[in-house]
Amino acid sequence: MMENIGPEKAKAERRRLLGLIAGATVASVAFRLMIYTNTQHTALVFVGIPALLAVAVAYTGEPRSATGTVLRATTLALLIAAIVMGEATVCLIMAAPIIYLVAILVGVSSDRAAKRRQREGRAGFASFPALVLLAAAVPAMEGVVPRFEFPREAAVTVTRVVSAAPDEVEYALAGPMRFDRPLPAFLRLGFPTPAATEGAGLRVGDRRSVVLAHGHHPGALVMAVRAAEPGRALFVPVSDDSYVTHWLAWRSAEVRWRGVAGGTEVRWTLRYRRRLDPAWYFGPLERYGVGVAAGYLVDALATPRAGM
Repeated sequence: MMENIGPEKAKAERRRLLGLIAGATVASVAFRLMIYTNTQHTALVFVGIPALLAVAVAYTGEPRSATGTVLRATTLALLIAAIVMGEATVCLIMAAPIIYLVAILVGVSSDRAAKRRQREGRAGFASFPALVLLAAAVPAMEGVVPRFEFPREAAVTVTRVVSAAPDEVEYALAGPMRFDRPLPAFLRLGFPTPAATEGAGLRVGDRRSVVLAHGHHPGALVMAVRAAEPGRALFVPVSDDSYVTHWLAWRSAEVRWRGVAGGTEVRWTLRYRRRLDPAWYFGPLERYGVGVAAGYLVDALATPRAGM
């Protein structure tokens, strides 16, 4: 096909193809090294690798279309990764905004550098993408360099009023877990979903177990009642081998309920430890997801069903 276009155009096309191949190769090798060093949950994956890919491609694209070239290459790389990752594609969905942000920064900086060189009538090596990569090196080290991390412990509380008496809410909480209510839209993006459950009761020592289905990686979360008193129950994890552990580690689940006008006020607090970096991006995202989960737990486990 290249015989129908000019030699300069064909050369540019070859450069872009080589850039994409080089960028994808660098990103692939880097990711495998991170798996080997157990840093695949750090900012190095979500900031460093996209920066490497974008810079490699930016240096081979046409000056006037560096941003478009980088975005096309990034999109292609994400699509290829989605095919390979299968059920773990939800990780890409979560990380896609920050990956595109890094790609846009590199592409725009490359375009500006090219325009500046054109105005000044000079050629040479574009320094802006390299400077962006250098600037990304520091935040990319979050979670990699010892003690270079932001607070990981977090807690989210959701409060709702249930149209039932306090003793009815307690009865519902003490019963076997049932997750037959529709999941919120956010939790249907590909996150592990509740399947088989075991256990009941609100006495100290009582255990609950839920299998969280996730493609070929199902796992069970087991919680036990550590403290119980009128209007309060505290659950702590006994074990967790579900896919959720890729993103966070559960610390506890505390439920409080009291009678109010119109029913019973239920406060569900989930405490956890964030495992993904960077904190400025995954911190708010995980807080939102945990809040959605806490609200669903109130609806599914603390709300009596008709006929109970």
